Amino acid sequence: MVIFKKASDIKAYLLTIKAKGQSVGFVPTMGALHEGHVSLLEESLKKGDFTVVSIFVNPTQFNDKNDFDTYPSSIGDDTLMLEKAGCDAVFIPSVEEIYPETSQNSPVYDFGYMDTILEGSHRPGHFKGVGQVVARLLEIISPDKLYIGQKDYQQCMVIKNLAKQVPGLRDIDIIICPTVREPDGLAMSSRNRKLTIAQRAAAPLLYQCLVSITAKAGLQDFSIVQKECLDILKDKGFVPEYVTLADADNLTLLDNYDINRPMIALIAAKIGNVRLIDNMLLDSSIPV
Repeated sequence: MVIFKKASDIKAYLLTIKAKGQSVGFVPTMGALHEGHVSLLEESLKKGDFTVVSIFVNPTQFNDKNDFDTYPSSIGDDTLMLEKAGCDAVFIPSVEEIYPETSQNSPVYDFGYMDTILEGSHRPGHFKGVGQVVARLLEIISPDKLYIGQKDYQQCMVIKNLAKQVPGLRDIDIIICPTVREPDGLAMSSRNRKLTIAQRAAAPLLYQCLVSITAKAGLQDFSIVQKECLDILKDKGFVPEYVTLADADNLTLLDNYDINRPMIALIAAKIGNVRLIDNMLLDSSIPV
């Protein structure tokens, strides 16, 4: 496994890989890696791609400075985990490498409706930062395939939109992989490391709410199930931000179940200072 810190170095190296006829798979991360990240790497390796994983905590996508300052970091453990899993190359750039002075006026991408709802409304400026860093990383790596996780569903849709906006990114195959969960259902997340023992014990409640929303489709009005979930979350010490139902294709928010369209349930809630998100497709056969 080769480790790079300079954009120019990894660009040059990947040119030699492509000259050999190998395709390049790319997994962008912010570090503090877990089995969910490893599953993305394994999916790329399974497809036979030369696989690059990036580790970069992007400051421009944090609307809460404290969240950025306390974001977990474990570079040593991360690189060992990646090497053990068979990763080919790791890109660990500095902020200056991703945002050099020449990129002070880097493009601002317009995600329209997607930037006004759910994560967009609760984290102002978040997707602007996501667009900046993903566009920059894809410019550097120039992969054939991009592997991202379903847990950040709205972000997946933003990245798909970004690829349409940037001519050089349109040919990248964006592969969305299923959320990896702990045995009790909690979606794996780097932020889980910040949970106290009591908070960790309560955290699977988000998953249980999603299961309830899925199980009661067509049996109850969504508004009833939604209120049940909100009440349970509050009772267990959560501060819910949203428990909602949306069209899985475009995230149009739905007032009730609609069997004539693909649906996804999405949830976000804080417990203490830790913010958790999760989602679940109501029909596992729905293509992402």
